[in-house]
Amino acid sequence: MLTCPTHVPIYFYARPVDLRKSFDGLCGLVETAFGRDVLRGHLFLFVNQRRDRIKALWWSPGGLVIWYMRLEQGTLELPQVTGEQSHVTIDAAQFAMLLAGVPLDHARRRKRMSLAGSV
Repeated sequence: MLTCPTHVPIYFYARPVDLRKSFDGLCGLVETAFGRDVLRGHLFLFVNQRRDRIKALWWSPGGLVIWYMRLEQGTLELPQVTGEQSHVTIDAAQFAMLLAGVPLDHARRRKRMSLAGSV
C-alpha cells in the first residue's frame, strides 16, 4: 500500500478528472485548480468519474512521480467538500483510510497528546 510521510500536505481534487492525463496535464490542473506549484513536494490526488481509480502526483527530489491505483471492486469514498470548493486538504491518516476503503465520515479521531505551546 502507498504510504505518505505525515509532514507532506495532501490535496484531493474533488471533481472527477480524465485520468488519461499524464504529467503535463495533471501539472496544469494543479496550477489552475489548486493554485500551487507542483515542485513544492505536496501530494495531489485525482479520481475518475466512476471513483474506481485514483492518480497521485508528487514531486520527489529526483523528478515527478505518478501513482495509479485501480480498485478491483467497489468505489473510493470521497472526502466531504463544502460549496463550490474544487479541492480539500487531507492528512496522511485520512489518505491511508481512503485507500483502505474506510468511510471518512464515520471515522473519529481520539484526543492525542500535543506539544506544549501548540494548538
